[in-house]
Amino acid sequence: MSHEQNREPGRGIGNDRPEVPPGDPWTRLPSMAPATAPADGRAGEDRAREGGGAVVRGDLAPLAARVRTEPGVGVAPGVRVVAPSPLDLGASRDPHGIHRTLREEFPLTYDPLLRAWVLSRYADVATALTDSRFTHGHRPGDPPCARAHVDVDLAALRSVTERTAYVLARRIAERPQADLVADFCHWLPAGTVAAAVGVPYRDMMRLVRGRAAGALAGECGAQIAVREKALASFLGNVLADPDQVAALRDAPAGLVGRAWAESLRRDPPVQIAVRRTGAEVRVSGGVIPAGASVALLVGSAGRDPERFREPDRFDPLRDDPGQLTYGSGFCPAVVLAGLEAEYALRALFAAMPRLRLADGFRPTATGLITRAPRSLIVRPGG
Repeated sequence: MSHEQNREPGRGIGNDRPEVPPGDPWTRLPSMAPATAPADGRAGEDRAREGGGAVVRGDLAPLAARVRTEPGVGVAPGVRVVAPSPLDLGASRDPHGIHRTLREEFPLTYDPLLRAWVLSRYADVATALTDSRFTHGHRPGDPPCARAHVDVDLAALRSVTERTAYVLARRIAERPQADLVADFCHWLPAGTVAAAVGVPYRDMMRLVRGRAAGALAGECGAQIAVREKALASFLGNVLADPDQVAALRDAPAGLVGRAWAESLRRDPPVQIAVRRTGAEVRVSGGVIPAGASVALLVGSAGRDPERFREPDRFDPLRDDPGQLTYGSGFCPAVVLAGLEAEYALRALFAAMPRLRLADGFRPTATGLITRAPRSLIVRPGG
């Protein structure tokens, strides 16, 4: 498949591709086999599902699920409309129009580029992330993950996160201009893990992305790249609005936590998660066959107007919160991500009380599978 090649300066990796170590199922999109014919062998028999959704018809399932016939309101009768793909050209810059069309018109569709069935509504994605009929997935904070972590010193994690954030903030405080993505977000998650496991600072980036991270968080250790992107989106959301800067400058941890969760909802670092069905599953657009690959559009689900009022707005005080990036159970990677968000704000505002975005700069997120601003140009001295 082809992607737009948006390469980050000095990083040697396309921004529309996940920057992760090999083997991490949460932050990469694995190759997936096409959906197969129903297990009961009724390849030639229609299996229409409720709600005008997908029709599973043996080997014709992908085609049938991707095309609908327009009834003729404002267009020529019988016009065939094809579902857009989250991998379409331009989706890296602005996926939200594609997500909207999928939610409204194709809540269950087969995508030949992803070679998977696609879910885009909040209710369906949330179900797929937690229902036991969907298999082959790992999400930090889900119950299986939570049960794997023992003997984690939370006070120590808080201490090393705070110390690392303040060291990084002071390094850029005297500059006339800085890029928070390159100079802060890229270093804080790795530096926190390095300090927690006793890796010398000079060896931080070389070791932390491998064995050292696993010493702290096991399978979740490879979440460092995801935490970088989540932190970049969080700081971008806060700094883009002077009212949010004022509200969060000296905010208690609870309010910062709400702002962090809101950023994960509005701009999740992982846009597409992959699961496989272990049985037939009914969703709002029809029924997904057993043994099928399913792409979950986490970025679309977080902006579903059926679940969230004014879903495109960043509102830490909203009364209908929710996010799908992390599960609700205990996980060091989840704890660290929240601590990094809290101490990032505290350290940056303490070292740079007049911190603001550079004149004319607005954060712009890019990416297909993982997504975040590629830069955050700021004026440390105001």
